[in-house]
Amino acid sequence: MNSPAPFRSHALALLPNNGQPDLLFVLLHGQGANAAQMRPLAQALQAQYPQAAVLSIDGPAPDARLPGGGAGFQWYGSEDGADEAQQVAAALPDFIATVRAWADKFELSWDRVALAGFSQGAILALEAVQAEAQLAGRVLAFGSRYARLPEQAPQDVCLHFFHGMADEVLPYPHVVEAAQTLLQLGADVTADIRPGIGHELHAELIDKAMTQLRTFVPARLWREAVLAAAEQEQIKH
Repeated sequence: MNSPAPFRSHALALLPNNGQPDLLFVLLHGQGANAAQMRPLAQALQAQYPQAAVLSIDGPAPDARLPGGGAGFQWYGSEDGADEAQQVAAALPDFIATVRAWADKFELSWDRVALAGFSQGAILALEAVQAEAQLAGRVLAFGSRYARLPEQAPQDVCLHFFHGMADEVLPYPHVVEAAQTLLQLGADVTADIRPGIGHELHAELIDKAMTQLRTFVPARLWREAVLAAAEQEQIKH
């Protein structure tokens, strides 16, 4: 399979055995890792959604913290003292183009696309749906936060946060603050914080993500159902 530019290397792709995918999950690893870090989540998603395309891709640049780049990658720079929000903004155009290219490849509309990231990868995913309307219908953010708290809710996007209470890299109060802010802005948001879990893509958090995907109904679908019911009532009368 040819990968859309600019993320061509080391994509982990789990695809349906037969037929076209009906969903697309794009998975984004943490800083200093690679696509393989997201394999446990990819396998859980494939098991729950066997007709989905699940793609884990490498960040576009070697991890600047490692001498010579090492074996890990990053989604954007992380220099000390630099403005993270600006660094994320600089990385967004290429990332958004990549998500669009994969969706086009599988002939899927934006609402059939979900982004799932850990740590830095999730920061990029969260900021992407803030910056670009109708990019993805859901974001699963593990052990993460915003580069800058949002001032408006992303339209028709469900945001799911999963965090360990023992995370010392990105402490969980960041998630509490983000969820409270998003609720005040009218967003579709859930936040699951589990004790005894550190900064990791923990199996318990993955299990909770699968539950949220199965059970959480987007507000957009409720609105559509209400409108459809109203139209049926008008037809009856």
